[in-house]
Amino acid sequence: MPLQLKQLQSELTTELDGILEYWSKFTIDTINGGFIGQIDHNDIAHHQSEKGSVLNARILWTFSSAYKLTNEEEHKKIAKRAFDYIISHFYDTEFGGIFWSLHNDGTPKDTKNQIYAIAFVIYGMAEYYAISKEEKALEVAINLYKKIQEHSYDPIKKGHLEAFTRHWQNIDDLRLSDKDANEKKTMNTHLHIVEAYANLYTVWKEETLLNDIVELLEVIAAHFINEETGHLKLFFDENWIENPDVISYGHDIEAAWLLLQCAEISGNEKLIARYKKHAIQLTDVTYEGIDIDGGLWYELDPNNNELIAEKHWWPQAELMIGFFNSFQLTGDKAYLDVVLKNWEFTKKYILDCKNGEWYWGVNADYSLIEKDKAGFWKCPYHNGRACIEIINRIKTIKNE
Repeated sequence: MPLQLKQLQSELTTELDGILEYWSKFTIDTINGGFIGQIDHNDIAHHQSEKGSVLNARILWTFSSAYKLTNEEEHKKIAKRAFDYIISHFYDTEFGGIFWSLHNDGTPKDTKNQIYAIAFVIYGMAEYYAISKEEKALEVAINLYKKIQEHSYDPIKKGHLEAFTRHWQNIDDLRLSDKDANEKKTMNTHLHIVEAYANLYTVWKEETLLNDIVELLEVIAAHFINEETGHLKLFFDENWIENPDVISYGHDIEAAWLLLQCAEISGNEKLIARYKKHAIQLTDVTYEGIDIDGGLWYELDPNNNELIAEKHWWPQAELMIGFFNSFQLTGDKAYLDVVLKNWEFTKKYILDCKNGEWYWGVNADYSLIEKDKAGFWKCPYHNGRACIEIINRIKTIKNE
C-alpha cells in the first residue's frame, strides 16, 4: 500500500509540474495582456477569442494553490498576472460585479453577472490572498461576497438565484451554457458558491460568512441531494420545484468530497457527520458511471437510460479526489483501486504526453473529442486541483 501511494504521489507531482508548465509557457497573451482566450486541440492559439471570467478566476486559484505546494516564484508570478488582469479588466468597479466575458483586447463583451463566475473569482481571490497577503484581493473577495448576498440570495425560500444584468436587474437567460436548463436555482452554482465562501472563510473569519456557509450546506442537503438514488438533483425554479435532468457523474463525485471539505472548514460537527455519509453515498453511486477501462462516463439520461458516451477530462480528475476521499474515510482499499485504475486510464487516453495538458476527452471508441486544450471552460482547475489534493492527502497519510 505505501508503495502504491508513493508512486501515485510521484506521478501526480510530475503531472502537476507539467500542467503548470503548459499554462505558463503557452497561455500568456503577450499581445493583449492576461491570458489567451482559446488554444484548440491542435495547440493552435486563437488570439482573437473572447476571454472568460471563469477561465481567469480558475487560473488565479490554480497557480495560487500550487504555489503553496511548490514554493516556485514563477507560479506566484502567474497568479499575480491573473489577479492583476481580473482586477483591471473583469472587475466591474461601477456596479460591483464581474463581467462574464471580454473581447480579446480586454474590453467588456458580455457584462451579465453570472453568480457562478463571481463565486470563482471569490475562490481565486481568497487563495491568492493566502499566498500574497495582497489586501486588494481580500477586499474584492469580500465585496463580491456581499454583492451575491445582496442580490442573489433568496431570503424567503433560501438558496441563490443564477444570474443578473450588469445593473443587477433580472435577466431572461440564466444558463451557464447551452446544455443547461434555464432555471433560477442550480446545483452547480450552489456547489461553487459554498466552495468559494468556505475558501474565503479560511482567510476571513467572519461570523456572518460562517452562518451563510452553514445555511448553504443545509440547503444543498435538503434540495440537491437525492436521498433515494444518491445522485444530485440539478435544476429547480425559485420555489424549489425540480426540473428533472440528466445524472451528472462528474458533479456527483465532485460534490462527494468538496461538500465535506466545506463542512470541515465550517467546523460544524453535525454537518461534518452528515456530509461524511453523503460523501460515501455519492461515491458509491458514481460506480454506475465507471466503464470497464476505469474511465468515468460523462452523463446519463435516466428517462431513456441513454448514456452520453463520452469521457471528459474533468470527471476523471474529480473521480480521483472523490474516491481517494472515500478511501481515507473508510480505509476500504476498493476505493483506492478505482483511483489507481482511473489514473491509468487518464494517462493512456486523456493526457497529451507530447505537448502537455489534458485533452478534452475521448468518445466511446477512444477517438479524440476535438475541443479546446485551453479555453472558456477548459482550465487548469480540475486536473491541477486533483494533483494538489491527492499529493497533500498522501502526505497526511504518511504523517499519521
